Amino acid sequence: GFAVVAGEVRSLAQRSAEAAKEIKGLIDTSVERVEQGTRLVDKAGATMTEVVSAIRRVTDIMGEISAASSEQSAGVAQVGEAVTQMDQATQQNAALVEEMAAGAGSLKAQAGQLVDAVAVFKLAPAGHAPTPAPAMRPKVAASTPSTAHLTYPQPAIAANA
Repeated sequence: GFAVVAGEVRSLAQRSAEAAKEIKGLIDTSVERVEQGTRLVDKAGATMTEVVSAIRRVTDIMGEISAASSEQSAGVAQVGEAVTQMDQATQQNAALVEEMAAGAGSLKAQAGQLVDAVAVFKLAPAGHAPTPAPAMRPKVAASTPSTAHLTYPQPAIAANA
């Protein structure tokens, strides 16, 4: 009886030792897998940190692009306003040139009339006092002496005026 029990205990001890070795192997495998998982999680965390950093850089760049676009839009609007002002100034200048041309033509015509009107007068030689022609002597309007007025006849202006 005792030898049978001792054999059973020995057999049970051997199976327990084998089970313990097997459990130790499973624990070692689990520890190794947990360590691999930890390394992968660390690597994933680093990758996520890089992704977040890249997203921040992209966001900053997008903000800069937006600001530059706003500045460019404002610049284009200013250029448009300047072109409009230049167009208005050009139109005003063209109108002024037309007015000046019309004024020059009018001045030319008036100068011609003035030349014709002055042509009836003759200048005295230097050093001689001019004497008005009889038709050009002043006429005194009859009135009281304090209210007498001098009048001169008006020269005839050419008919082409």
